[in-house]
Amino acid sequence: MESRENRRAFVRKLFVASQMVWAGDLLSSRVLSAEAEPAPAEALKFLVFGDWGRRGETDQTEVAAQMAITAKAQPARFIISVGDNFYEDGVTDVKDPQWQTSFEKVYADPALQVPWHVILGNHDYRGNCDAQIAYSRTSPRWHLPARYYRQTHRLDATTTADFFYLDTTPMLAEYALEDQMQAEIKSQDVPRQIEWFKNALTTSTAQWKIVFGHHPIFSGGEHGDTPELIKNILPILMENHVPVYFNGHDHDLQHLVCNDLNLICTGAGSQVRSTEPTQYTQFAKADSGFTAIELTPARMLVRMIDHTGKVLYTTCIHRPA
Repeated sequence: MESRENRRAFVRKLFVASQMVWAGDLLSSRVLSAEAEPAPAEALKFLVFGDWGRRGETDQTEVAAQMAITAKAQPARFIISVGDNFYEDGVTDVKDPQWQTSFEKVYADPALQVPWHVILGNHDYRGNCDAQIAYSRTSPRWHLPARYYRQTHRLDATTTADFFYLDTTPMLAEYALEDQMQAEIKSQDVPRQIEWFKNALTTSTAQWKIVFGHHPIFSGGEHGDTPELIKNILPILMENHVPVYFNGHDHDLQHLVCNDLNLICTGAGSQVRSTEPTQYTQFAKADSGFTAIELTPARMLVRMIDHTGKVLYTTCIHRPA
């Protein structure tokens, strides 16, 4: 198996080669100091996190408590999970005990009784993915209508935000080799999903286009960069001037910037692993926590908060021109 360094080298070569296609056709989304522009009261507020379902263990309960405090102080309209909702092997059905031990009883605070918009991670694929979709029909807050989907949020009379939720696990070749995941992986039509994503982004008239996937594109975390996403997803993001991509999978908190694309890793919902800086890194911390977002027509305020309630990092991303 090639070393991590060789894998990174391959990924960077692939990206550099691809840049010729995108160069000169990119719009700017400046990254500025958040203190320069406080969030107005009408901001769309929500939380994003992933890699959390451990029956209340390994910082999960502590992160949940701080999410509740944040959601109460600045009321969150909804919560987004970027996958790996249940460790180690997903759920078996809608009556699996983990629905209670890893979700309902851990995130029980009234401030967290808001819609949860969910995507699947690789650990979810080790179980019954359709059961997580089916749970949407039994839970007032769990929202997973399909393995990939789109939502529109209105920010004001003239501004909308389209959120695109991807199912990245079937896109990675390595998972088709896992006995426990083969059936689920092979049942998915990856080219069809990519074509849907490309068409949905291209036809979107929203002023904000924000994408969520489980796996990172670039990352300084344990798993590192994802060649399949660099090849198949990154060009689509660049061509459509997407300013932000959220992910989990690496159990840490990171902010990376590649050209005008902001990559927010928020996979620290419970257990964490080490991370290191890359050529794109603006911030990286191996600490359990979550990300709080305030979105306005003009900009996105990003705050990364740890399991003790400390704000580790803040930045402001302006909407593409």
